[in-house]
Amino acid sequence: MSIPFIDLKTQYRQIEDQIKNNIEGVLEHGAYVMGPEIGELETTLAKYTGVSHAVSCSSGTDALLMALMALGVGPGDAVFTTPFTFIATAEVVALLGATPIFVDIDPVTFNIDADDLRRKIRDVKENRTDLKARGVITVDLFGQPADYDAIEPLVHNSGLFLVVDAAQSFGATYKGRSVCSLGDLACTSFFPAKPLGCYGDGGMVFARNEALHKLLVSIRVHGMGKDRYDNDRLGLTARMDSMQAAVLLAKFGIFPGEIEKRQEVAARYAELLSEVDGLTPPSVPEGNVSVWAQYCVLARDTEQRTEVMERLAEASIPSGIYYPKPLHLQKAFAYLGYKLGDFPVSEDAASRIFALPMHPYLTAEDQETIVKALKG
Repeated sequence: MSIPFIDLKTQYRQIEDQIKNNIEGVLEHGAYVMGPEIGELETTLAKYTGVSHAVSCSSGTDALLMALMALGVGPGDAVFTTPFTFIATAEVVALLGATPIFVDIDPVTFNIDADDLRRKIRDVKENRTDLKARGVITVDLFGQPADYDAIEPLVHNSGLFLVVDAAQSFGATYKGRSVCSLGDLACTSFFPAKPLGCYGDGGMVFARNEALHKLLVSIRVHGMGKDRYDNDRLGLTARMDSMQAAVLLAKFGIFPGEIEKRQEVAARYAELLSEVDGLTPPSVPEGNVSVWAQYCVLARDTEQRTEVMERLAEASIPSGIYYPKPLHLQKAFAYLGYKLGDFPVSEDAASRIFALPMHPYLTAEDQETIVKALKG
């Protein structure tokens, strides 16, 4: 493709020497698992997000799984989340034997709708004698924070926990606060395509509570107690390896600057797309900062989406759909009994949304080329 969807090569050229030096350091000391880079990364990112504790792990999915395990989620528990996201968010709930309860989304931000969340919590408490309402997992979709002023008081006043799925939003802020400092626990992913990504899989859980921090550290390594052969509980093999931490430490040095560049790219897109009939660019509520993990546009309808994506392909410009089928319609969750029409806003978004190339190194000229192709 002449214009990359995500440009990791240009990013690498900015920090090539630091990446190589950091990797060489791991090769020299030979502590490939839980080496000194792990503690350095956890301390660095905890300070950046303004929380007391950060626990690195092997993926964003494991971060969510560890968080729910630390909170004691299990069979008979209901955990509320959005159906308009990647499957990992609800998958971890089901893997622990709990029940995902889906909540529709806001049509502008694509994040969980607080009013529908209130209705779903009430419904479970009043009508589902087989379930106990336990918690909520918000998703900061595409790098944009959810409406935490509405959601957090609702969740806690209902006696539930709040886990922030910040897999796409590490570096985003909600009214001046890092999204990873919100909720009872926050989880992120360092998959290579994320705004801050490593060169493999990686994740992190952020905690303000010392008791939860100790649980997370234990769960990460087989429920370890005072040493690796002392097991206080069942856990996982969910460690981040030292090489990935070394890469993330190098990348973090330029990360704040990349967030600023992403704002410039998003602003240019918004201006250029205003000239394209039928397309609605994303918007961010005042006071918030998105990290623009994806730049997703709504077409007028499915037919227009197909038409403009074909134009892009003909011009060798990549695009994608996040997400083509909401979770309540996935075969994996058929046992929950949902049907088409149950979440109309999510279904409508899935039928019209598509993503354009987005990264900090996208030039104005490339963006003009992309929008020219959209216009046909």
